[in-house]
Amino acid sequence: MSRVAFLKNRDVYLPTSNHHHVNSECEENGMSGYNNEEWYRKGSVERGTDSGDSQIREDYLNIPDRYSSESLENENGVGEDSVEQSDDDGQTRFLLLHYMKKVRFKNTIGEEIFFDSHGDPPTRYDIIRWKVEPDGAMKYVKVGHFDSRTVEGQELLVNASAVPWKASTNEIPRSVCTESCVPGYRKALQKGQPACCFDCIPCSEGTISNETDSIDCWKCPSKTWPNEKRNECIPKTIDYLSYHEPLGATLTGTANLCSMAALTVLCIFVKYRDTPVVKANNRNLTYLLLGALMASFLCSLLFIGLPNSINCLLRQSAFGIMFVLCVSCVLAKTIMVVIAFNATKPGSNMRKWLGAQVPVLTVSGCTLGQVLICATWLLFCPAFPEENMNLKTGTIILRCNDCSETAFWCMLGYMGLWACVSFLVAFLARNLPDSFNEAKWITFSMLVFLSVWLSFVPGYVSTQGKHMVAVEVFGIICSSAGILACFFLPKCYIILLRPDRNTREHLLGKGNNKIKK
Repeated sequence: MSRVAFLKNRDVYLPTSNHHHVNSECEENGMSGYNNEEWYRKGSVERGTDSGDSQIREDYLNIPDRYSSESLENENGVGEDSVEQSDDDGQTRFLLLHYMKKVRFKNTIGEEIFFDSHGDPPTRYDIIRWKVEPDGAMKYVKVGHFDSRTVEGQELLVNASAVPWKASTNEIPRSVCTESCVPGYRKALQKGQPACCFDCIPCSEGTISNETDSIDCWKCPSKTWPNEKRNECIPKTIDYLSYHEPLGATLTGTANLCSMAALTVLCIFVKYRDTPVVKANNRNLTYLLLGALMASFLCSLLFIGLPNSINCLLRQSAFGIMFVLCVSCVLAKTIMVVIAFNATKPGSNMRKWLGAQVPVLTVSGCTLGQVLICATWLLFCPAFPEENMNLKTGTIILRCNDCSETAFWCMLGYMGLWACVSFLVAFLARNLPDSFNEAKWITFSMLVFLSVWLSFVPGYVSTQGKHMVAVEVFGIICSSAGILACFFLPKCYIILLRPDRNTREHLLGKGNNKIKK
């Protein structure tokens, strides 16, 4: 309606083929005798019209006759009387706007005239540069134009070569206080400076900005993390000890080889079960120890791979029970060595303890305590798999949450207690005669066992993620391998490579006496 008001202020009325309505208004205003064009020109002159008004006048005079009262009557079924009535009702401006929106023609200089949906005509501006002549006079030079009638995106046209800039170059200077902040940065206004002056501050850790001149950085979703430029969220790294990575594959291969070694030793002892070396070391206890060692190697595989509900529940309990079973077997063998030595003394009543009841009670009692600890742990606070996003920046650590740290360290402490007892008993029995020198190998194997687990504690506490799991797997394999190598390797050497020593006389020391003679 603003455009209609503009035309109304210029006394522009819809031209008609007959001038009854217009002339009546002229008579009322004391302007009789003027025709349509003269009336417009008179009004324009009285108002001091500029070139824009002249252009509007010229465009108006070229409106085709199809927008006459006859056209109005044909399109809307209204005639002159209706138009007069509409004017009386104040509706003339509405009808004028209705038809002016449909106007589309070329004026006398070939420019297309039309009105958009808002009633605005096409816009055209000349871009003028003020040029100072050598004599100081000002000269206006056209360097471009803006025309709303052209194709979108090409409305503005500037001849940059016609505009000399600083230092007489054609390069357009950048009229900015601060360059735009690229994605990954945010704007921080400088105190006391205009809004165009600001500092570009990198987004803080965990946040990004992916827009130019962003005023804020925002956090990435929970399972994503900013890239190095902090302009995009990328998936977080998944961290767990996998079978397919070098560390996981190495530990898996080592555990399998060690379990095969334990199985091989078991097969050797079963094959040579009637030889003095095997019989002298309580065959059933030896078989149980080798089976427990093999199970210890294999239970380390529960720690490798993607954590799930089953392996989280089983792995710590299986590891704790199998190790206590191994240590209790070693302790039972150490106790039997001491009993066997004392039973050889004249008048000793230790012979009654040489049966199977001492090993069975020792192994059963020690293992049952660990079983109770693990059962209580699983009953009241079972382990479960979790995705931990707080331990390591930008990484999702897939791990088993042990639920109760107290239960875990109680399990390790119980295992360490019986390892220390076994070590002390073997150490005290180390000076037994050569025929009972198995105590020396037990002492050495328990020393290796305790050394591994004493070094395990600080290593386990100071690591996180898959490296924490790798430290525990390494401790399981090394301590089990220490018992297997220190305790059984000398016996396998005698059985396979020195059968001459695999005799009763040699075990009782008579073979050594004959060699000395």
